Amino acid sequence: MMIKPARSLNGEIHIPGDKSISHRSVMFGALAEGMTEVAHFLLGADCLSTISCFQKLGIEIQTDGCIRIHGKGLHGLRPPASVLDAGNSGTTVRLLSGILAGQPFSCTLSGDASIQKRPMKRIITPLREMGAGIAGANETDCAPLLINGAPLHGIHYQSPVASAQVKSCVLLAGLYADGPTSVTEPSLSRNHTERMLASFGADVTSSHTTATILPDPALVGQKIDVPGDISSAAYFIAAALLVPNAEVLIHDVGVNPTRDGILRAAKAMNADITRLNEHQVSGEPVCDLLVRSSSLSATTIEGGMIPALIDEIPVLAVMAAYAQGTTVIRDAAELKVKESNRIETIVTNLKRMGADAEATEDGMVIHGGKPLHYAQIDPHADHRIAMAFAVAALCAQGGAEILNPECVSISYPEFYRDLISLYS
Repeated sequence: MMIKPARSLNGEIHIPGDKSISHRSVMFGALAEGMTEVAHFLLGADCLSTISCFQKLGIEIQTDGCIRIHGKGLHGLRPPASVLDAGNSGTTVRLLSGILAGQPFSCTLSGDASIQKRPMKRIITPLREMGAGIAGANETDCAPLLINGAPLHGIHYQSPVASAQVKSCVLLAGLYADGPTSVTEPSLSRNHTERMLASFGADVTSSHTTATILPDPALVGQKIDVPGDISSAAYFIAAALLVPNAEVLIHDVGVNPTRDGILRAAKAMNADITRLNEHQVSGEPVCDLLVRSSSLSATTIEGGMIPALIDEIPVLAVMAAYAQGTTVIRDAAELKVKESNRIETIVTNLKRMGADAEATEDGMVIHGGKPLHYAQIDPHADHRIAMAFAVAALCAQGGAEILNPECVSISYPEFYRDLISLYS
């Protein structure tokens, strides 16, 4: 896919539904009594993998137009006839493991080659502490995961990482435990699970960085309107900031405070972003974002801010390459275990385009302001790398060619179409 430089960007855009919320709407709808209807569901490959897994577990899900999940209650899942295939979706594997750990049956949960390399010990450890029978195949801590459902015990888990996937896995297992289950994180990760489970009827509370859930709630089907995904909006935010004479209005973006790190980082870089039409959608804060061209300056991104923008670091690195000064990203070792080693992949591709960037053990240092030029970009089948460097191409001499461009279908199938629609 050849991305040509843009003279300006102008227009309005509606981004796809939030990936994290779309996953959870299917999972929680399946565990609720009655129908859950989901509007603005993200029909990306990852979320379709979640639907497929729950269909194999005996849940009827209609995907024509509005997504309709015919829930069977907390104890209504049935043993699958074959391996549950999560595709490339780490969210599916980790959250579903928590649900399966408390079922009265055994099954195998796997995914593609990338998933089979991603670390699962972070969920295996707390689930075993709760009494679950779970192990990676071939004596590893990776998928395929062999899960033998068992009676679970409530625990208070001190998570070594701030990860919404780990937290959600343990809380979902807690639905089947014999007492309260709590998770304490080193810093607060995204809280979509807590918000949505509460709306379905679960007794879940949060205090500082600790979330607690009580077992065996009566979950009830809901109508959910999924807000636009701020992770998808991030590419258009960056594009409008970087391209000269740009003004882009992005509609209905979810701005949950545990997810809006991209906006805080952009503000620290002198970005011109205005929030408009602030309101609530299905318990999540939402607004329109008006973004205009800006002369960006460097910043430091670290500490408790990292969980709120971990998926946006690839495009933030692109912004840093065009900003004046030296941007430092640290405390982000989690990037190494995403769909690719994002520290290595970001820095390698920035260097190919002429940027002055270096990898560190837990992040990167980017000396911004050098002109970027044409390069072939290898995203290593990582959707966020492909989209971030499509943005980098907009202001690079000669643009850039994105190899394996179809990997964006994981989270944003129409990304290239929407980006090109803003050219003017």
